[in-house]
Amino acid sequence: QVQLAESGGRLVQVGESLRISCAVSGRTFDGNALGWFRQAPAKDREFVGAITWSDRRTFYHVSVKDRFTISFDNAKNTMYLQMVAMKYEDTAVYYCAGDRGIGSGASTWFKTGRGLSPDLDYWGQGTQVTVSS
Repeated sequence: QVQLAESGGRLVQVGESLRISCAVSGRTFDGNALGWFRQAPAKDREFVGAITWSDRRTFYHVSVKDRFTISFDNAKNTMYLQMVAMKYEDTAVYYCAGDRGIGSGASTWFKTGRGLSPDLDYWGQGTQVTVSS
């Protein structure tokens, strides 16, 4: 079983930067991509972005593409989300997730965060990011 564990969430001020992490452990990751999602109180889960496992292509939601960067450190087996110029509306619990490489939508979900049925296979527990003015 692949296990994902987020860390690094904290309180920051508007305009500041923050990097959060997603450590991948357990057996070798067998999916097509890892992604970041976030959920603010009383709101639906929102796709932030993703990185493909094989060639490290990145995809982002339009609302964050100019401020957020996803990367992966092979040596540490860890995915990162670097956030700059943070806004109040970035406040949310951030989750990392991944697929198992099978199922409808497995080869495309990472472009938009949608389309994998029924849902992504691996999820972390989440890390709280709060942006204060």
